[in-house]
Amino acid sequence: MIGPSGAVRVLVATKPVDFRKGAEGLAALVREEMRADPFGGAIFVFRAKRADRIKLIFWAGTGLCLYAKRLEEGEFRWPKVQDGAIRLTAAQLGALLEGLDWRRVHRSQRTRTPLAAG
Repeated sequence: MIGPSGAVRVLVATKPVDFRKGAEGLAALVREEMRADPFGGAIFVFRAKRADRIKLIFWAGTGLCLYAKRLEEGEFRWPKVQDGAIRLTAAQLGALLEGLDWRRVHRSQRTRTPLAAG
């Protein structure tokens, strides 16, 4: 997947939202519900009541982008419904968008650099 690097912040709204909302309506939810800046460079992820739909908004420098996807088969794996938001890594976001279980994607372990050869 061509997409965000490891340095991007990804915030997932854990409560389902009204999927009739467009980019501006979702940006208002980011400000009001998530207490975040929708133009700050993070990716904000939203779910519908039906678990097979997802929307993302992010600021691309010249405009607010809206990405929407509906799975033809299966469901997206979502965190437990509650108030607030959770953070994902770029790799976890990639897995979520593919319909995979993003909870199985973990950060790589830091490899120690050898001090000497052999």
